[in-house]
Amino acid sequence: MLVNGDCPESLKKEEGVTEPPRENGLDEGEPGDETTGQEVIVIQDTGFSVKILAPGIEPFSLQVSPQEMVQEIHQVLMDREDTCHRTCFSLHLDGNMLDHFSELRSVEGLQEGSVLRVVEEPYTVREARIHVRHVRDLLKSLDPSDAFNGVDCNSLSFLNVFTDGDLGDSGKRKKGLEMDPIDCTPPEYILPGSRERPLCPLQPQNRDWKPLQCLKVLTMSGWNPPPGNRKMHGDLMYLFVITAEDRQVSITASTRGFYLNQSTAYHFNPKPASPRFLSHSLVELLNQISPTFKKNFAVLQKKRVQRHPFERIATPFQVYSWTAPQAEHAMDCVRAEDAYTSRLGYEEHIPGQTRDWNEELQTTRELPRKNLPERLLRERAIFKVHSDFTAAATRGAMAVIDGNVMAINPSEETKMQMFIWNNIFFSLGFDVRDHYKDFGGDVAAYVAPTNDLNGVRTYNAVDVEGLYTLGTVVVDYRGYRVTAQSIIPGILERDQEQSVIYGSIDFGKTVVSHPKYLELLERTSRPLKILRHRVLNERNEEVELCSSVECKGIIGNDGRHYILDLLRTFPPDLNFLPVPGEELPEECSRAGFPRAHRHKLCCLRQELVDAFVEHRYLLFMKLAALQLMQQKAKMENPTPLENGGPASESKPEDPLGAEAGSEEEGSGASGLAKVKELAETIASDDGTDPRSREVIRNACKAVGSISNSAFDIRFNPDIFSPGVRFPESCQDEIRDQKQLLKDAAAFLLSCQIPGLVKDCIDHVVLPMDGATLADAMHQRGINMRYLGKVLHLVLRSPARDQLDHIHKIGIGELITRSAKHIFKTYLQGVELSGLSAAISHFLNCFLSSYPNPVAHLPADELVSKKRSKRRKNRPPGALDNTAWAVMTPQELWKNICQEAKNYFDFNLECDSVDQALETYGLQKITLLREISLKTGIQILLKEYSFDSRHKPAFTEEDVLNIFPVVKHVNPKASDAFHFFQSGQAKVQQGFLKEGCELINEALNLFNNVYGAMHVEICACLRLLARLHYIMGDYAEALSNQQKAVLMSERVMGIEHPNTIQEYMHLALYCFASSQLSTALSLLYRARYLMLLVFGEDHPEMALLDNNIGLVLHGVMEYDLSLRFLENALAVSIKYHGPKALKVALSHHLVARVYESKAEFRSALQHEKEGYTIYKTQLGEDHEKTKESSEYLKCLTQQAVALQRTMNEIYRNGSSANIPPLKFTAPSMTSVLEQLNVINGILFIPLSQKDLENLKAEVARRHQLQEASKNRDKTEEPMATEPEPARVPEDVGAQPQLAKDPSSLSLQG
Repeated sequence: MLVNGDCPESLKKEEGVTEPPRENGLDEGEPGDETTGQEVIVIQDTGFSVKILAPGIEPFSLQVSPQEMVQEIHQVLMDREDTCHRTCFSLHLDGNMLDHFSELRSVEGLQEGSVLRVVEEPYTVREARIHVRHVRDLLKSLDPSDAFNGVDCNSLSFLNVFTDGDLGDSGKRKKGLEMDPIDCTPPEYILPGSRERPLCPLQPQNRDWKPLQCLKVLTMSGWNPPPGNRKMHGDLMYLFVITAEDRQVSITASTRGFYLNQSTAYHFNPKPASPRFLSHSLVELLNQISPTFKKNFAVLQKKRVQRHPFERIATPFQVYSWTAPQAEHAMDCVRAEDAYTSRLGYEEHIPGQTRDWNEELQTTRELPRKNLPERLLRERAIFKVHSDFTAAATRGAMAVIDGNVMAINPSEETKMQMFIWNNIFFSLGFDVRDHYKDFGGDVAAYVAPTNDLNGVRTYNAVDVEGLYTLGTVVVDYRGYRVTAQSIIPGILERDQEQSVIYGSIDFGKTVVSHPKYLELLERTSRPLKILRHRVLNERNEEVELCSSVECKGIIGNDGRHYILDLLRTFPPDLNFLPVPGEELPEECSRAGFPRAHRHKLCCLRQELVDAFVEHRYLLFMKLAALQLMQQKAKMENPTPLENGGPASESKPEDPLGAEAGSEEEGSGASGLAKVKELAETIASDDGTDPRSREVIRNACKAVGSISNSAFDIRFNPDIFSPGVRFPESCQDEIRDQKQLLKDAAAFLLSCQIPGLVKDCIDHVVLPMDGATLADAMHQRGINMRYLGKVLHLVLRSPARDQLDHIHKIGIGELITRSAKHIFKTYLQGVELSGLSAAISHFLNCFLSSYPNPVAHLPADELVSKKRSKRRKNRPPGALDNTAWAVMTPQELWKNICQEAKNYFDFNLECDSVDQALETYGLQKITLLREISLKTGIQILLKEYSFDSRHKPAFTEEDVLNIFPVVKHVNPKASDAFHFFQSGQAKVQQGFLKEGCELINEALNLFNNVYGAMHVEICACLRLLARLHYIMGDYAEALSNQQKAVLMSERVMGIEHPNTIQEYMHLALYCFASSQLSTALSLLYRARYLMLLVFGEDHPEMALLDNNIGLVLHGVMEYDLSLRFLENALAVSIKYHGPKALKVALSHHLVARVYESKAEFRSALQHEKEGYTIYKTQLGEDHEKTKESSEYLKCLTQQAVALQRTMNEIYRNGSSANIPPLKFTAPSMTSVLEQLNVINGILFIPLSQKDLENLKAEVARRHQLQEASKNRDKTEEPMATEPEPARVPEDVGAQPQLAKDPSSLSLQG
């Protein structure tokens, strides 16, 4: 999606002739500045407070807002400590009951100070169940097992283990306690140079997890349901409870509440027992009969309420943990009931049993979107339905693979079966009925669903009214790929042939079209760069299409126009599609392309198409301009050229030559400045001048535009499709389209991959693990199948050493991806009872140094005694397919190398895991994390002896679970995102206050759409924290950053590289708020995570170690401090080169610690190094150089003073008269100052005049950057955030955040 900033803004306005404005399908989605001001006000209706009167407690007041629903007050009361045990009540205002689903503003007479009464309502079976479920949730509220098991959108967070509770309050602790030396020494494995990589600290034990036991058992009684005569007495259901004091009681839930009855386990007696106590709430009844329950339940609720809300809120999509401690499996009535009742959606909450997913997904799309409040409502609805659908589809896909769903075609063989469950259609990723025979069979059938999902994502993002896609989720589970789709109404009753009215069901042999579909798809063709084109059908008639042929249009019984099978929305990737008789450009053939891939569905990514068009656009402007200038020159000096032609004509003939040149120019400022002038020249000619028309026609022809009068590049996705034929009349167009595809394939190799490697050298991208490397590649439109090529380029790069981290991550990714491909087919041959044995055997072959691991077959000791007697005489192979058990490490590693060669075209030089570690410097723990995340394995949290040659590292007890790996659509909050981007832009121009307001607004809107938890909200909070910190509001910075850390842990994972970054930011703000020991433990946590995820040798480690070293210096732990700072220095030298400014700063930090230790010789040595760098890089007169030389003088004086004193002592012995030496313990302010510098936060004292100049300068640079940035436009919302690691240290360089005069803060 090209969102704002496709081409520099100024061009857009002035290039009337050159380019019709590029819509991005969101015309009404982009709020103009004028409207937003008023619209925003609508959202922020002012809140008011009401008084709540609940039975048995003091009245309290509650802040509410007019657009809340009554039901939200219910939720608040069910969460509050003193009212949490009530679920079945209504709210009354002046004796009138409020409707659950009405908005507060629609309630008559409700205003500031109104009194709402809580009135207990009679129970029904449904309400009683909800009540029991709620009580069980309260009892389990501190228990992390749901997060470890990956259910109900729970996930883990460990921040409060390191901060000891709330950050805000602890700032008030006495300074004296903070200096306690005990906190400073890190565990051995965190110190620089340690080879040990333990796994257990990843999930430290949280004190609150050993939950207080309130009850031993709470379960449904075997006497349910009540017999008829008891039903008529109001009995709804029976519960069985064993209290902590071992008293066994039977409880009746009746319409009036809960009471004890006289039943026992074997004897039914429904009469009330004594004490005859009837309570409307189960909790009150249990309080009566068990003192332990009363005490512990109160403590539990207190703790529950004290937890940060972000630790408790559900995440929008499930996050799975790849490790978990050994857990007790406790009795849980609700869990058991959920597993064995047909719990489709939550029946308790939704009338009419199952949800009609398709109807919900499509209705939310049809909601109005004229203004901001409507759009917010619509986006919130879309997001909510998508996350519910994803959860349901995941559960269904697992049920299908586990064999718990009946197929709709049970007589066919397993691979061909299809399933319907909960109104979702499931199919397996196999080539059914040779559908993909010409495309690569099963391999093609395996990738088609993800390609289709990308298509769905894209069409959803363009969001054309009247065009509908299916809800689609792709789930990989136990080696199978399942596609889950919502069902088009009526599709199951009809034959596919009759229902398809657009597109082709046999890849182009028969093709049909439909005017309504053409009209709808035409509206997507511009943002998606798809060319409207003609193909021949089986009767040789021309048929017009505006998509690839296998994109099918079906009108459902609901009259909506659906499109499905979007697997080739984007043009084919010719580097992986050898076509007989077609030559690729030289860049491609030089790199060894085209290579035959396993399937013929390789497409270019949307990001690549966008980057390519962007690139061609710059080229187009340059060509047009050059010709115009030549013409102008001709008009001014009339000496005619021979025939007036060649000067201007020579250029367009060779578009690629020009392209290659334009790359260098485009990155420099001059190129863009020219382009800008050009746009103006072209615009000023306003196209009436025939010559300028000629110019534009030439330029269009040169860049492959489909129109002569304007720049417009589109692709025909059917080119090179086997089976698609084009009419004779289109041969020219087809030839141009083929050329365009070849150019795009060459562009990927000649611009995008080198661009990525260059960005890695410049540390513009800093991947830390496989996933972040994949993101960086995808943002530049490079598919993962190019990973081998990226690595080849890294190896050939002159800056090979500075790319060491990229090389390691790339090789690790290559190995684990290849292993994943093998693991997939390996698992398909395993039956359920052998799953843990098979997975542990695979992991042993993959990671253990033990030479010959043996697999435990299920026929061994796993089978219960009784059955094993019967089975003794059966050969084990007869029971299941045990081919997996014969795999050996040698064979697996041979296959991995083979796979790396075949798939990625890369030669791995290793035939065992230990050799791989040796050759490429990888870590086993990192490989284990990568393979587990990619395949969904969950292993036991313990220390594994990978390197033992006497026993295998894994046993089957170590494999705890296997989770699904889920791919789904991520609906976006468009308005919020625009606010966020404008906020970022403001901040970069130095308007902090305005930026801050915009980003706060974005945060509100994000919350409105996504709820409280989301990746983009996390980015928002991080930026807000940074802004508050710069404006000197440390408390606010702390609270925002704390939320960002919690959210990153919950939504992205506890050891995701983003979480590591968030921990570092939080540590800085803690230090600034004088919470030194907290800052240290956060930094140690970040360092541990980085060691686990990557290892020590990463450019980001230099920043982290500088941070740790500085904090340790501040608490006077000099020797420890030096270990970290010297490591940081070594890493900086390796990744930035010995002459970099970063290295000079690093030398200075080390020198300061030596000075504090009074080792002046070493201090001088380091400071001299730094001084030399400053002098060569910045010149004698730069203030940094001067500072450094001052510091050198000061060190020399101290050294001389010390030497004098020593001589004095030597001469006169102990009686010498020694002047006291001044050793400087560093002041906190000076340490903080250095911390700010290394983290790229600059506070700059400026005069008003400087400020104006600076703003102008920043604005100018900002414009220049815009266009070069567009090339790497990333989807990631934080793309423009000033990242700590890439800031020039010298204040003379562009200040990162220039200051708004009102918010200048002078540090130190």
